[in-house]
Amino acid sequence: MTPRRRGRVWRSLTLRLGLIYVALFLTSTALMFAAAYWIGVYQPLLQETGSVRAEAGSLAAVDRAGGRDALLRALDARRASGPRRAFDALIAPDGKILMANLPSWPDEPVEGWALLEADAYQGGQERDYEALVVEQRLDDGARLIVGRDVEDIDDRDELFTIGSAWLIVIAAFLAIAGSLAMSAAVGRRIDMVTRTARRVMAGSLTERIPLRGTGDDFDELSETLNLMLGRIEESVESVRRVSDNVAHELRTPLARLHADLDELRAAGSDEERQRLAGQALAEAGRLQAIFDALLRIARIESGRHLAGVKPVDLTTLLTDAVEFHLPDAEERGQRIESNIAPGLAIAADRNLLFQAVSNLLDNASKYGGAGGTIRVRAEKRDGMVRIEIGDTGPGIAPEYRERVKERFFRVPDTAAQPGTGLGLALVAAIVALHKGTMEIGDASPGTKVVLSF
Repeated sequence: MTPRRRGRVWRSLTLRLGLIYVALFLTSTALMFAAAYWIGVYQPLLQETGSVRAEAGSLAAVDRAGGRDALLRALDARRASGPRRAFDALIAPDGKILMANLPSWPDEPVEGWALLEADAYQGGQERDYEALVVEQRLDDGARLIVGRDVEDIDDRDELFTIGSAWLIVIAAFLAIAGSLAMSAAVGRRIDMVTRTARRVMAGSLTERIPLRGTGDDFDELSETLNLMLGRIEESVESVRRVSDNVAHELRTPLARLHADLDELRAAGSDEERQRLAGQALAEAGRLQAIFDALLRIARIESGRHLAGVKPVDLTTLLTDAVEFHLPDAEERGQRIESNIAPGLAIAADRNLLFQAVSNLLDNASKYGGAGGTIRVRAEKRDGMVRIEIGDTGPGIAPEYRERVKERFFRVPDTAAQPGTGLGLALVAAIVALHKGTMEIGDASPGTKVVLSF
């Protein structure tokens, strides 16, 4: 798994939900073990403590009523009774042991209750006992320690402690591993949808999300999205056909209008008729240029020019474009400075690329101002071919540098200049078709456009 993929897994909603589930699962498991511990260990210990404390009180009452001998007889009888093995220790005020079957006890008085090891040997074998004891101080200051065996409860306690720890660790490991596996599986299905969506965004409307045939929720979603993509493709194709038809239908009458007006101007001699005919002819030519540009942009954006992509000698192409625009620049008193690196080549549609460069040079000449300088620079840098075309005109304000790529948008200061507002839109479409980038910046003074492929 790549670092990028790992990062996406850790950021995924599926994993976060899985980890929340793990936390809830472990919390509920811990609560369940706590309840079981309370019922199976702590409550029996409390009950046994109460029972032993009651026995200690009864034995102290025997001592007060019948004396020490009566107490000793009661302790001896107690050892033979009860469901659990009985333990005791009677220590005189001077420390002398009067009676005891506990192997040891604390030097300090037992506060509350305590658990003592009371292992014993029977038949040559050691028997494990755990004594729950309480201490009763007798009237003469003697210590009476009595208890009962709770080895079974202690074993249960140990089993709960160790078992619950291992079970929680194992459950946490399996739950986290399951969450990661689920997140990765869901992530792969989402990636298929994302990759398909990106290819569709890039202009490939025929792309569809692969189906696994499992009939699960993702297959159902993918099938729905595929139906949606099919409808979108049909709609876009319908719009494209209408646009093509409109453009083609209008180009013919516009061409006829252009021809008729040209004949009208050539046939007449009246000055006013000549002027009006010239204006109409110019407007018809402008309309035809607009429709030609729109039709070309539509075809480029739909990807119908990819068949012309092949290796192009970019150095020669740029040199030819500069020579083509040199007469117009000289007519405006401008000069073109070119610094084009030799041997530049990219895979492209030569005609479209020439059109893009030509549009940029035409803009640089048109808006660069009389007597200005047009700079053309091309080089290879960091694995990218970089073309820079700049002028020394008034430049484009930063807030308009992205908008000038939109169709028909024109900078307010240049609205009086001849043009259709489609030149840079066409350049942007051509650059996007070749998977390049287009940046418009400040040439200080003037504007510079940088194309990178």
